[in-house]
Amino acid sequence: MVGKIQRVPLRDVWKHEAYDFTTWLEENFELLNEITELNLTSVEREKSAGKFSVDLVGEDSENNLVIIENQLEKSNHDHLGKLITYLTVLDAKSAIWIVSEPRPEHIQAISWLNESSSGSFYLIKLEAIRIGTSDSAPLLTLIVGPSEESRATGKTKKDLADRHISRKRFWTGLLDYSKKDLKLFSNISPSTGNWIGAGAGKSGMMFTFVANKNDSSVELYIDRGKEKDKENEEIFDFFVNHSKEIERAFGYPLIWERLEGRRACRIKGKLDIGGRDDEDKWPEIQKTMVDSMISLEKSFRPFLDKLPI
Repeated sequence: MVGKIQRVPLRDVWKHEAYDFTTWLEENFELLNEITELNLTSVEREKSAGKFSVDLVGEDSENNLVIIENQLEKSNHDHLGKLITYLTVLDAKSAIWIVSEPRPEHIQAISWLNESSSGSFYLIKLEAIRIGTSDSAPLLTLIVGPSEESRATGKTKKDLADRHISRKRFWTGLLDYSKKDLKLFSNISPSTGNWIGAGAGKSGMMFTFVANKNDSSVELYIDRGKEKDKENEEIFDFFVNHSKEIERAFGYPLIWERLEGRRACRIKGKLDIGGRDDEDKWPEIQKTMVDSMISLEKSFRPFLDKLPI
């Protein structure tokens, strides 16, 4: 015969959160080792953290402190704030938050903390169950915990954020330098992408600066939309027919890219001066890019004005 699991109200098992449940968990802390990566060797009640009192403070096999906060109710912002505060004040390495019902926003918050901080955070759901007329028993379920994947995700997010900050700083410097001599970009704002562009004065055409990690370029990008693929190629071919005159005006050969299989075409002036990773050379790189864009616009402007399409 197989019995049926019945849920038991937590308050029927532990009348008082601090006096009953916290005391019980102090005596049965080994249960936490079964569902976390921690190896708790001891747990003690109510340690001081500034003006606050932590429910339980544990110690793992490497003598690192572990904060434990309990709630016989739904997770709330107050306890989340306490958890972070206690971890910081006591310089603990890990924090365990035990609740009867984790709210979705707190699951997301603990996941974010595992991605973004050096601490390890565990969110555990507590239930009480029994089978038939048996004694009530605790059921602890790990909802969120740290992992190699979460750490890797956090590092990736940080690297992306740092990259965006670096790009915006680069474009801010370039646009500040360009204000005097390059009116084409006077109303353009710095972006977090690897390129910024300004309209060439003709539909579907844009002059763009491109700054990659290790190289830079100035370009004329041709894209009149998917339904106008033919026009893109006709415009590109028109410029190709005048390539010698354009390159003579620009000062050196350009890279002519029809971009087969894509709807756009591109004409590029590659600059062998480095890229965003060469921060110590940014002023030199930005000056060269601005000077090259001035030359690129001047070399194409007579033919843009004569464009038959």
